Amino acid sequence: MSHRLKIAIIGDYNFTFNSHQATNLALDHAEHFLEVDVNYYWVKLNEAAQQKTSYFDQFDGVWIAPGIIQNAFFLNGVIKMLMQLKTPVLITGEGYKQFIEVLINSFQLNTHGEKLISENLIEGNQFERVNLVPHSKEFIHLYENRSTDELTSSRYSLYPQLIQSLTDEIIDVEAYNQFEEPEVISLKKQVFFLACAFTPQISSTREIPHPLIYTFTKACLIKNGNTELLK
Repeated sequence: MSHRLKIAIIGDYNFTFNSHQATNLALDHAEHFLEVDVNYYWVKLNEAAQQKTSYFDQFDGVWIAPGIIQNAFFLNGVIKMLMQLKTPVLITGEGYKQFIEVLINSFQLNTHGEKLISENLIEGNQFERVNLVPHSKEFIHLYENRSTDELTSSRYSLYPQLIQSLTDEIIDVEAYNQFEEPEVISLKKQVFFLACAFTPQISSTREIPHPLIYTFTKACLIKNGNTELLK
Protein backbone atom coordinates (compact mmCIF):
# COMPACT_ATOMS: atom_id res chain seq x y z
CA MET A 1 0.00 0.00 0.00
CA SER A 2 1.20 3.50 -0.80
CA HIS A 3 2.23 5.98 1.86
CA ARG A 4 1.42 8.84 -0.49
CA LEU A 5 -1.81 10.68 0.21
CA LYS A 6 -3.83 12.39 -2.48
CA ILE A 7 -5.96 15.27 -1.26
CA ALA A 8 -8.26 17.51 -3.30
CA ILE A 9 -8.64 21.14 -2.24
CA ILE A 10 -11.85 22.58 -3.63
CA GLY A 11 -11.57 26.30 -4.31
CA ASP A 12 -10.40 28.92 -6.77
CA TYR A 13 -6.81 29.28 -5.64
CA ASN A 14 -5.54 32.83 -5.22
CA PHE A 15 -1.94 33.26 -4.10
CA THR A 16 -2.79 36.68 -2.62
CA PHE A 17 -5.18 35.07 -0.09
CA ASN A 18 -3.39 34.34 3.18
CA SER A 19 -5.86 31.55 3.92
CA HIS A 20 -5.06 29.80 0.63
CA GLN A 21 -1.33 29.91 1.21
CA ALA A 22 -1.91 28.74 4.78
CA THR A 23 -3.97 25.80 3.49
CA ASN A 24 -1.00 24.52 1.52
CA LEU A 25 1.40 25.12 4.38
CA ALA A 26 -0.84 23.40 6.93
CA LEU A 27 -0.81 20.22 4.86
CA ASP A 28 2.97 20.52 4.59
CA HIS A 29 3.11 20.77 8.39
CA ALA A 30 1.00 17.63 8.83
CA GLU A 31 3.07 15.83 6.19
CA HIS A 32 6.29 16.63 8.04
CA PHE A 33 4.88 15.64 11.42
CA LEU A 34 3.37 12.36 10.25
CA GLU A 35 6.33 11.58 7.98
CA VAL A 36 4.19 10.80 4.95
CA ASP A 37 3.98 12.22 1.46
CA VAL A 38 0.96 14.42 0.87
CA ASN A 39 0.09 15.42 -2.68
CA TYR A 40 -2.62 18.05 -2.81
CA TYR A 41 -4.41 19.35 -5.87
CA TRP A 42 -6.45 22.52 -6.10
CA VAL A 43 -9.65 21.85 -8.04
CA LYS A 44 -11.62 24.87 -9.21
CA LEU A 45 -15.15 24.96 -7.93
CA ASN A 46 -16.79 25.01 -11.35
CA GLU A 47 -14.68 22.01 -12.41
CA ALA A 48 -15.53 20.07 -9.25
CA ALA A 49 -19.24 20.78 -9.75
CA GLN A 50 -19.12 19.19 -13.21
CA GLN A 51 -17.71 15.91 -11.94
CA LYS A 52 -19.60 12.77 -11.01
CA THR A 53 -19.49 11.46 -7.47
CA SER A 54 -17.06 8.72 -8.52
CA TYR A 55 -14.47 11.40 -9.41
CA PHE A 56 -13.76 11.96 -5.72
CA ASP A 57 -13.07 8.27 -5.07
CA GLN A 58 -9.50 8.79 -6.29
CA PHE A 59 -8.74 11.08 -3.35
CA ASP A 60 -7.93 10.10 0.23
CA GLY A 61 -9.49 13.32 1.47
CA VAL A 62 -11.24 16.49 0.29
CA TRP A 63 -10.77 19.94 1.78
CA ILE A 64 -13.17 22.75 0.91
CA ALA A 65 -11.00 25.83 1.26
CA PRO A 66 -12.05 29.20 2.67
CA GLY A 67 -12.50 32.24 0.49
CA ILE A 68 -15.10 34.12 -1.52
CA ILE A 69 -17.68 31.73 -2.96
CA GLN A 70 -18.38 32.79 -6.52
CA ASN A 71 -21.17 30.25 -7.06
CA ALA A 72 -22.97 28.89 -4.00
CA PHE A 73 -25.08 26.60 -6.19
CA PHE A 74 -21.94 24.84 -7.44
CA LEU A 75 -20.55 24.44 -3.93
CA ASN A 76 -23.84 23.07 -2.63
CA GLY A 77 -23.77 20.44 -5.36
CA VAL A 78 -20.21 19.43 -4.49
CA ILE A 79 -21.07 19.12 -0.81
CA LYS A 80 -24.07 16.94 -1.64
CA MET A 81 -21.82 14.62 -3.64
CA LEU A 82 -19.26 14.42 -0.85
CA MET A 83 -21.94 13.52 1.69
CA GLN A 84 -22.57 10.32 -0.28
CA LEU A 85 -18.98 9.13 0.14
CA LYS A 86 -16.89 7.80 3.00
CA THR A 87 -13.96 10.02 2.03
CA PRO A 88 -12.77 12.34 4.85
CA VAL A 89 -13.99 15.89 4.28
CA LEU A 90 -12.85 19.11 5.96
CA ILE A 91 -14.63 22.43 5.42
CA THR A 92 -13.08 25.64 6.73
CA GLY A 93 -14.34 29.20 6.44
CA GLU A 94 -17.23 30.36 4.29
CA GLY A 95 -18.14 26.84 3.17
CA TYR A 96 -19.43 26.26 6.71
CA LYS A 97 -22.58 28.23 5.90
CA GLN A 98 -23.10 26.41 2.61
CA PHE A 99 -22.81 23.06 4.39
CA ILE A 100 -25.58 24.08 6.76
CA GLU A 101 -27.69 25.30 3.84
CA VAL A 102 -27.27 21.89 2.20
CA LEU A 103 -28.38 20.18 5.40
CA ILE A 104 -31.42 22.47 5.67
CA ASN A 105 -32.49 21.63 2.13
CA SER A 106 -31.60 17.94 2.23
CA PHE A 107 -33.55 17.28 5.42
CA GLN A 108 -36.35 19.80 4.69
CA LEU A 109 -35.75 21.83 7.83
CA ASN A 110 -37.18 25.08 6.50
CA THR A 111 -40.73 24.36 5.37
CA HIS A 112 -41.82 27.95 6.16
CA GLY A 113 -39.08 29.66 4.15
CA GLU A 114 -37.59 31.46 7.15
CA LYS A 115 -34.06 32.86 7.41
CA LEU A 116 -32.36 30.29 9.62
CA ILE A 117 -28.72 31.35 9.30
CA SER A 118 -27.28 34.85 9.18
CA GLU A 119 -24.98 36.39 6.62
CA ASN A 120 -21.32 36.65 7.53
CA LEU A 121 -21.09 38.74 10.70
CA ILE A 122 -17.49 39.73 9.96
CA GLU A 123 -17.21 42.52 7.42
CA GLY A 124 -14.48 42.71 4.81
CA ASN A 125 -11.53 40.35 4.52
CA GLN A 126 -10.22 40.93 8.02
CA PHE A 127 -9.53 38.23 10.58
CA GLU A 128 -11.03 38.33 14.05
CA ARG A 129 -10.33 36.21 17.08
CA VAL A 130 -12.81 33.58 18.14
CA ASN A 131 -12.59 31.62 21.35
CA LEU A 132 -13.54 27.97 21.09
CA VAL A 133 -15.41 26.14 23.79
CA PRO A 134 -14.75 22.45 23.05
CA HIS A 135 -17.89 20.39 23.54
CA SER A 136 -17.20 16.81 22.45
CA LYS A 137 -14.72 14.52 24.19
CA GLU A 138 -12.59 14.47 21.06
CA PHE A 139 -12.31 18.24 20.92
CA ILE A 140 -11.69 18.60 24.62
CA HIS A 141 -8.76 16.24 24.10
CA LEU A 142 -7.53 18.05 20.97
CA TYR A 143 -7.37 21.39 22.79
CA GLU A 144 -6.09 19.99 26.07
CA ASN A 145 -2.67 21.55 25.63
CA ARG A 146 -3.48 24.22 23.07
CA SER A 147 -4.94 27.70 23.18
CA THR A 148 -8.60 27.84 22.23
CA ASP A 149 -8.12 31.20 20.49
CA GLU A 150 -8.52 30.89 16.73
CA LEU A 151 -8.65 33.31 13.79
CA THR A 152 -11.65 33.65 11.53
CA SER A 153 -12.95 35.79 8.69
CA SER A 154 -16.42 34.23 8.84
CA ARG A 155 -18.92 33.94 11.67
CA TYR A 156 -22.59 33.01 11.52
CA SER A 157 -25.58 32.97 13.82
CA LEU A 158 -28.02 30.08 13.63
CA TYR A 159 -31.69 30.10 14.54
CA PRO A 160 -32.00 28.18 17.85
CA GLN A 161 -34.68 25.82 16.53
CA LEU A 162 -32.41 24.99 13.58
CA ILE A 163 -29.63 24.00 15.95
CA GLN A 164 -32.03 21.72 17.79
CA SER A 165 -33.25 20.11 14.56
CA LEU A 166 -29.70 19.55 13.32
CA THR A 167 -28.34 18.10 16.54
CA ASP A 168 -31.22 15.67 16.98
CA GLU A 169 -30.14 13.26 14.25
CA ILE A 170 -27.91 15.02 11.69
CA ILE A 171 -24.84 16.64 13.26
CA ASP A 172 -22.74 16.72 16.39
CA VAL A 173 -21.51 20.04 17.73
CA GLU A 174 -17.80 19.60 18.40
CA ALA A 175 -17.21 23.12 19.72
CA TYR A 176 -19.04 26.37 20.34
CA ASN A 177 -17.66 29.90 20.26
CA GLN A 178 -17.82 32.60 22.91
CA PHE A 179 -21.19 33.70 21.50
CA GLU A 180 -22.62 30.24 22.27
CA GLU A 181 -23.02 29.49 18.56
CA PRO A 182 -21.85 26.20 17.01
CA GLU A 183 -18.36 26.84 15.62
CA VAL A 184 -17.35 23.30 14.66
CA ILE A 185 -19.81 20.63 13.56
CA SER A 186 -19.48 17.11 12.22
CA LEU A 187 -21.83 14.92 10.25
CA LYS A 188 -23.22 11.97 12.17
CA LYS A 189 -22.66 8.48 10.75
CA GLN A 190 -19.53 9.65 8.91
CA VAL A 191 -16.01 8.74 10.00
CA PHE A 192 -14.74 12.27 9.29
CA PHE A 193 -16.91 15.02 7.82
CA LEU A 194 -16.16 18.18 9.72
CA ALA A 195 -16.91 21.86 9.12
CA CYS A 196 -15.67 24.85 11.05
CA ALA A 197 -16.34 28.54 10.43
CA PHE A 198 -12.84 29.60 11.50
CA THR A 199 -9.61 28.95 9.58
CA PRO A 200 -7.40 26.55 11.57
CA GLN A 201 -4.69 26.57 8.90
CA ILE A 202 -3.78 30.18 9.76
CA SER A 203 -2.38 29.19 13.15
CA SER A 204 -0.70 25.96 12.05
CA THR A 205 3.10 25.79 12.21
CA ARG A 206 5.73 23.28 11.13
CA GLU A 207 6.63 22.62 14.76
CA ILE A 208 3.03 22.38 15.94
CA PRO A 209 0.57 21.43 13.16
CA HIS A 210 -2.96 22.51 13.92
CA PRO A 211 -4.78 19.59 15.59
CA LEU A 212 -7.71 19.73 13.15
CA ILE A 213 -5.43 19.53 10.11
CA TYR A 214 -3.41 16.80 11.79
CA THR A 215 -6.58 14.85 12.61
CA PHE A 216 -7.92 15.31 9.07
CA THR A 217 -4.65 14.00 7.63
CA LYS A 218 -4.79 10.99 9.97
CA ALA A 219 -8.32 10.26 8.74
CA CYS A 220 -6.97 10.37 5.19
CA LEU A 221 -4.26 7.88 6.19
CA ILE A 222 -6.90 5.53 7.54
CA LYS A 223 -8.87 5.82 4.30
CA ASN A 224 -5.64 5.08 2.43
CA GLY A 225 -5.08 2.01 4.61
CA ASN A 226 -1.90 3.18 6.34
CA THR A 227 -2.92 2.86 9.97
CA GLU A 228 0.54 1.59 10.93
CA LEU A 229 1.91 5.11 10.37
CA LEU A 230 -0.34 6.78 12.89
CA LYS A 231 1.31 8.14 16.02
